[in-house]
Amino acid sequence: MEPLSVFNNQQRQQFQITIDGEIAFLEYRLYEDMIVLMHTEVPEQFGGRGIGSSLATAAFDYAKTHHLKVKVYCPFVVTYLRRHPELDPLIVKPS
Repeated sequence: MEPLSVFNNQQRQQFQITIDGEIAFLEYRLYEDMIVLMHTEVPEQFGGRGIGSSLATAAFDYAKTHHLKVKVYCPFVVTYLRRHPELDPLIVKPS
């Protein structure tokens, strides 16, 4: 499999990866000084290839570059964070 290229589709507010004509995405919203990660969707036939993790990595890289805190609603990203505790300082905790 070729390296994954993540595209930030700002109009749709999604980080996207296109594979064989299918789009995997992580939907987000920008709010004040935060990026809110809403939902990740990877076509079933591409599951288990690290595509969701690549999308999450891109979202956190974006947050760091733009000095944003991160609020997470997406269950996939919650799981991703368990494997990446170094990202914890970026997270806005639920109140």
